[in-house]
Amino acid sequence: MDGPVLFWVQHLLGSGHLKRVARIASVLAESGTESVIASGGMPVATLDTGRARLVQLSPIRAGDEGFSTLVDGSGRRVDAAFLDDRRRCLESLARHLGARLVVTETWPFGRRKFTPEVLALIAAARRVRPDTVVVSSVRDILQQPSRPERHDAMLDLAQQHCNHVMVHGVESFVPFGETFRHAGALSHRLVYTGYVADVPSAVSERGPGRDEIVVSAGGGAVGRGLFEAAMAAPPFSKRACRRRWRLLVGDSGVAPCEHQGMVIEANRPDFPDLLRRCAVSVSQAGYNTVAELLGARARAVVAPWSGAGETEQKERAKHLQRRRLAVVLDDAALTPRGIARAVDEAFDLEAGDLEDISLDGARESARLVREWQRHG
Repeated sequence: MDGPVLFWVQHLLGSGHLKRVARIASVLAESGTESVIASGGMPVATLDTGRARLVQLSPIRAGDEGFSTLVDGSGRRVDAAFLDDRRRCLESLARHLGARLVVTETWPFGRRKFTPEVLALIAAARRVRPDTVVVSSVRDILQQPSRPERHDAMLDLAQQHCNHVMVHGVESFVPFGETFRHAGALSHRLVYTGYVADVPSAVSERGPGRDEIVVSAGGGAVGRGLFEAAMAAPPFSKRACRRRWRLLVGDSGVAPCEHQGMVIEANRPDFPDLLRRCAVSVSQAGYNTVAELLGARARAVVAPWSGAGETEQKERAKHLQRRRLAVVLDDAALTPRGIARAVDEAFDLEAGDLEDISLDGARESARLVREWQRHG
């Protein structure tokens, strides 16, 4: 039986989680399925949801890089009353929508602090439609919890509440079991979709980014150190000192300007096109950026963010390096000279073997959701 699909997503620092959900929901809506995104993070002005409808909840973001505190859009610590209001809004949305299927982005494999909210949403949806299907939508790699026993709690929640688990990756590239030790216990619910990537069908060889060094850091929230080092890197490069360097600084706090022949500008919607045309990309190793690097087959330097105990980007960078798909820059080498050396080395990268890496994850995810809508 068909019916609306409700996506729950909570981004806390960058906007990658929301953008990935928006791509899937947009493809799903194109097929005629009513698709609604309940977003609990800060609004993203440039977000493209296509025909999917966006419902903005009272926003919550991380108060620091370690995610130890949650604050509202004004920077005030959220309290029980704030969270209760959000929960009631979600319950009301679930009652009025009558969703046949609910997608929870990351949860229960992350977003632990939002468990009461998500459980309330699922309960409200199933009060209206007891046959509501719940699907977890999760990245290729999990952030490792500070306490390993939290994997046990993730498994319990998944087994109790989730009919299916979509892993947006490729098993032959990064097996989910490498970062979730109970993956085997979910094998009958778990399906790999391929990477959710924005891959342009055709890109002109001419245009911004051509033969440039393109430096980016996703939404930019934790990219300031990368940008500051990159701004001083060109004189130390033997192979890129005469090329144009283009920095897409996002929300890093670095002001857009012209700097010694560099272009320093805000993030651009044609970022995937720039990757197709660039000589070398320098970036962090977040999910969306790496998916777009793979789609562009760009020569790449990746400097995985590892602040506040983050492990996910380091793990993804390891797999890129294993296949000679990128030069990896660790924290100690994140200096002007280190970036210059890595860029010079990246010029020698050859197109890696991507035959087994599907980048059509948005379309495959939408296909699976339509199937589960009808058959549970």
